[in-house]
Amino acid sequence: MRFKFLHLHLHGLIRSNNLELGRDADTGGQTQYVLELVKSLANISEVDQVDLVTRLIKDSKVDDDYSQEEEFVEPGVKILRFKFGPNKYLRKELLWPYLDHLTENLISYYKNNNNKPNFIHAHYADAGYVGVKLSKYLNVPLIFTGHSLGREKKRKLLDAGLKTNQLENLYFMSKRIAAEEKALNSADIVVTSTKQESVYQYSQYYSFSPHKAKVIPPGVDHNKFHHIHSTTETAEIDNMMNPFLKDSTKPPLLTISRAVRRKNIPSLIEAFGRSEKLKRKTNLILILGCRESTSKLEPQQKDVFHNIFEMIDKYNLYGKVAYPKKHLPSQIPSLYRWAASRGGVFVNPALTEPFGLTLLEASSCGLPIISTNDGGPKEIRSKCENGLLVDVTDINALKLILEKGISNNNQWKLWSRNGIEGVNRHYSWNTHVRNYLSILKENFSRSNSYSSSDIKESCLKGSSSLIKPH
Repeated sequence: MRFKFLHLHLHGLIRSNNLELGRDADTGGQTQYVLELVKSLANISEVDQVDLVTRLIKDSKVDDDYSQEEEFVEPGVKILRFKFGPNKYLRKELLWPYLDHLTENLISYYKNNNNKPNFIHAHYADAGYVGVKLSKYLNVPLIFTGHSLGREKKRKLLDAGLKTNQLENLYFMSKRIAAEEKALNSADIVVTSTKQESVYQYSQYYSFSPHKAKVIPPGVDHNKFHHIHSTTETAEIDNMMNPFLKDSTKPPLLTISRAVRRKNIPSLIEAFGRSEKLKRKTNLILILGCRESTSKLEPQQKDVFHNIFEMIDKYNLYGKVAYPKKHLPSQIPSLYRWAASRGGVFVNPALTEPFGLTLLEASSCGLPIISTNDGGPKEIRSKCENGLLVDVTDINALKLILEKGISNNNQWKLWSRNGIEGVNRHYSWNTHVRNYLSILKENFSRSNSYSSSDIKESCLKGSSSLIKPH
């Protein structure tokens, strides 16, 4: 049997190569996960075709790649871009008025195209909104992954001091949560990265049914993220850091994220600034996407950088903190290896972390971790024993854990080895997609009492009669 998949990833900037990760709040770990998933799926013999639907953008401020209606990724995978809303690039919170238009376009596309998918997988709330309607129209099973959930984000940001009306104005939180409720109600399967997501985050939703949740940890590209570093790439990263640092040979505390409030970067800087030990012995490296000028950033990013610069000034951290304006996607693995070669650690201070793909990437490169004790990092550390967790809302606790992380060289070496071995054992894309397909086949054959021949016939016809009645 040969499956056809439709994946919906509607916001941010996604293309087949040179992902602009960290460019803005919408182009981060989800983008990379979805692209890796669709490519890995297409490499499995049971999969015939994977289509990835996203938004078509015609805007002089972004690359022409995002205005191509169809993009070949590799055999069996293509990106389909549909216009909905204005031509210009919009942050995800501004897409809600245009999602019905996309739904109509997709219905029309599949009416005129005899290539109906066997499964629809919607990523994030906006795609969930579209996926619910499209799956009902096509009578195709719906898989949903929230990636980051509105109720959890709302809780954390309220705890951090934002007001309900601010959340509504910035994030249209009520629309997002309502879309998540509908997606969880209609979805046949909910894919989560960790058990913690299912037990503590999805369970906050009235429509969530625990039996639908399937835990499938994402993978790491071990060809890119490995621990063997070269002198050439070390010199390249040194050149990136030298304009900022008095002594680039000190162990780096490296963080890589988007410049958004949830990532909690100012708190990391404050913890660093409060510690005489860290300021004396280490450097702080902030890789926060690419920017031309902070004045051209969207309001949330501008606010985050303003707080970062204030913290650097408050603690007089010049010469001890690097915050380069640009990097290439190909330099991310090199950054991890560079930090590992200097005995550093990777730090994830996020307020909420559904999974934490950067933790796996860092660990695969031999770099120990210090991370928020929220969400996915708990399961990563339990499997890999590769660092420390901390309540990142407690600045003094974060300071002490950072100091502990660079205090014992033998402990550092053990964490480094454990991380390499643990990620290799537990987190690969081949394992991920095999589990993914196995769960789909088992769920839909068992729930509908189909024999293997029935499933095969249904799939070959492109039929979706495997779905449970709504």
